[in-house]
Amino acid sequence: MRITYTTEPAPDPGRRNEDYVIAGPDWIAVLDGATAPQGVESGCVHDVPWLVAHLGAALARQLSADPEVDLPDALAAAIRATMAAHEATCDLTNADSPSSTAAIVRRRAGRLDYLVLCDSPIALRSSDGRITVVDDDRTAHLPGGRPYSRELVRSLRNQAGGFWVASTRPEAAREALTGSVDGGDLDGVLMVTDGVSRLVEWYGHTWESLASTAKKDGPSRLVELVRAAEREHGPKEGVKVHDDATAAWVSW
Repeated sequence: MRITYTTEPAPDPGRRNEDYVIAGPDWIAVLDGATAPQGVESGCVHDVPWLVAHLGAALARQLSADPEVDLPDALAAAIRATMAAHEATCDLTNADSPSSTAAIVRRRAGRLDYLVLCDSPIALRSSDGRITVVDDDRTAHLPGGRPYSRELVRSLRNQAGGFWVASTRPEAAREALTGSVDGGDLDGVLMVTDGVSRLVEWYGHTWESLASTAKKDGPSRLVELVRAAEREHGPKEGVKVHDDATAAWVSW
């Protein structure tokens, strides 16, 4: 596999990047840590960058040790390992414990396996340019419509009928969107966090244009485009102006 990616924090003073990318010769994982709302007690002494770094490292161990491992099994094991790394210091029963999305792509025996948990979508580009988007958009369909209250989100995180993230429930991995496709039918795969997918959701771009741009100009161009759009148009109502932004283009 040939993997190119860029990941940048939101351009705010003192901002640390809560996105994380880790890759091996035939796989890549993209994580997007969830920022806790101001004033919320998470029960954890660690920050979100700590969580995504540990989760990413645990995923790397799983995917490198067994090229045939089922992707949900690998993610579940990574969640368990991350929990073990801080269960002695943190309250892992707290519903606001740090969490992350997860997107994984792996090339195996001529096929491409994928997993998407929460809102870090992937776009599969076929050899004729058609796009198939795998997007776990359950956070966009919670009861009552936006804006969601903090209490509603807390009550539906990692719950049936709500949405699932990588945090303190390994069984969340089994709720991910997964699949396997013939790698010979694909031109490449675009992976992004929601700091980049807002180009489609808010700013009038298409997944076809994003994939074409990533292939031609590299994924860093997508981050340039989203920053320009944020400066020109601003955010949707009630949403932060900037977010951490990650894009990866995978080909072979």
